[in-house]
Amino acid sequence: MIIRHTVLVIDDEPQIQRFLRHSLAASGYQLLHAETAAAGLKAVAAQHPDIIVLDLGLPDLDGKAVIGQIRQTAETPIIVLSARDQEAEKIAALDLGADDFVAKPFGIGELLARIRVCLRATRTMMASSQKLTLGDIVIDIEAHRVEREGALIKLTPKEFDLLALLARNTGKVLTHRHILQTIWGPAHVDDTPYLRVFIGQLRQKVEINSSEPKLILTEPGVGYRASSSSL
Repeated sequence: MIIRHTVLVIDDEPQIQRFLRHSLAASGYQLLHAETAAAGLKAVAAQHPDIIVLDLGLPDLDGKAVIGQIRQTAETPIIVLSARDQEAEKIAALDLGADDFVAKPFGIGELLARIRVCLRATRTMMASSQKLTLGDIVIDIEAHRVEREGALIKLTPKEFDLLALLARNTGKVLTHRHILQTIWGPAHVDDTPYLRVFIGQLRQKVEINSSEPKLILTEPGVGYRASSSSL
């Protein structure tokens, strides 16, 4: 079987190690494993994995601190895999730079789908195209134009910036705080109700059915995720 990508799993639970070793290998991934934060950080620096699956409850350092250290030097996609499923933990991990959060216990199908989405988003970013796609929507960054099947979708400047931000990070959960700071600036990081209004307006314009959105998905209590395909 052709090895497609290298996945670094930083987790000290033996049962998780065994489960992921077999499941990832069966899906064509090469597995690297670290049981501690120190070993994981060393593997990131020395072996440059394509994606990292990280537990927050490590024996030597909290996983959130690991995210912060990785983000100082690398943009490698990080999926947090943790029993800490509280909303505050998810938001903290995502704000520090994690790309996604999967709660334990988990299904391998969901984890594999999340891995594929993160890797696909990375490939899109590396292509650095001036045109982004989100489902059947085409976003022309240079022309500041959004179309569906050749038909113009009229957006305000802020709506365009919001859609472009989400499309550049397809598959990645963006927290309310991150979106607000990026689009409206640090003075508006707590204006979550304001963001909800803009998301609602944007969905009215780009979704086929705004009451059942397929392109701009809500992560309750956390933020939003752009999707080009259903998981």
